[in-house]
Amino acid sequence: MSRTSPRTSHSRALSRRGLLTAAGALAAAAGAGAAFTNAAGAAPLAFTHPGMLHNAGDINRARLRVAAGTDPWRSGWNKLTANPHAQSTWTPRATATIIRGGTGQNYSLLSNDIAAAYQNALRWRVGGTEANARCAAGILNAWSSTLTTVTGNADRFLAAGIYGWQLANAAELLRDHPAFDLASFQEMMADVFYPLNNQFLTRHNDACVTNYWANWDLCNMASVLAIGILNEDRAKYDQAVAYFRSGAGNGSITHAVPYLHTDSDGYALGQWQESGRDQGHTVMGMGQMGAFCEMAWNQGDDLYGYDGNRFMKAAQYVAKYNLGQEVPFTTYTWGTGQNCARQSHTVVSSASRGQARPVWAMLHYHYNRRKYLDDKYISRMCFSVAPEGGGGDYGSASGGYDQLGFGTLMYAK
Repeated sequence: MSRTSPRTSHSRALSRRGLLTAAGALAAAAGAGAAFTNAAGAAPLAFTHPGMLHNAGDINRARLRVAAGTDPWRSGWNKLTANPHAQSTWTPRATATIIRGGTGQNYSLLSNDIAAAYQNALRWRVGGTEANARCAAGILNAWSSTLTTVTGNADRFLAAGIYGWQLANAAELLRDHPAFDLASFQEMMADVFYPLNNQFLTRHNDACVTNYWANWDLCNMASVLAIGILNEDRAKYDQAVAYFRSGAGNGSITHAVPYLHTDSDGYALGQWQESGRDQGHTVMGMGQMGAFCEMAWNQGDDLYGYDGNRFMKAAQYVAKYNLGQEVPFTTYTWGTGQNCARQSHTVVSSASRGQARPVWAMLHYHYNRRKYLDDKYISRMCFSVAPEGGGGDYGSASGGYDQLGFGTLMYAK
């Protein structure tokens, strides 16, 4: 399969840390004597590496705190090192075709190997153990030299989205390691994952644009964003950010959080698009949108705070309800199928209420410790499930691998 890593030179408007980023890019271009430029002649903004779920500061803080034996980092580290996926003896099971949905499903081969690659990469970054780095590189190299197709029924789009952004994050941690074949991996992401991500976001499997739940959009948005960062492809990165702000599907911010409320204590709450469906998928949404916002944050875009902290309001709503408290609910109606037949949720669903997923540390440490906001319900949920684990710690079903996890280790501040 022929693969070509994309190269772009698109620029974008300056944002949260855009001025600093642009200054660094211009200085680097001047020092090198040459740089790609856009039509206006300006140097493109540089990407930050590592710059997805974890930046250099996150990694260094975890390294220092774990070495000092300080909690909660040490507890998070112990959770990581106890996971079977985090062992340097892990053997990859790469295959040419991954199937999710329908006959012959084998996607657990990939989800388990991603967990192992990410966890071994974290052990190397935080603990400095070379054996873990080489294990992670071996897993990723095996997949980039083998995988050519992601298929199945409509669930193939979930596979392309969830595993796309997760693979890119494992690769980002290893991008400078000599045992890792970054170029081949970049080509796989662009040739195998991005086309499905883009197809879903532009056509929604030829269904009504609101037919699919928010998580379907969100995982594909996150994959496009992560591929943009990994491959330094500005057009893909910008595509994902634009969809977050104004996309037609349920993953864009105003569709994912359609109604705003205020509770009796004065806290702003945002009703999540899947709240009337069940709480397992609703909490999953906190992880998918949280990952998207964290990756954008590390590239200088504050989507966490977009539209008056709309995502924080949703996370507060979801956390409050899953802590056992009541929340307001506005009837939610949407179009389904190919003819947009109307369906409605009239009450918040109690199905799988209180389900533990490793999504809350990322949100708490951003809103409370970076932004100094009162995140009462997010905070309580965060500490009720700490220390967070990752793939392999939350059951063997697909939902246990929807998040990479280990937020206590990597986000505590």
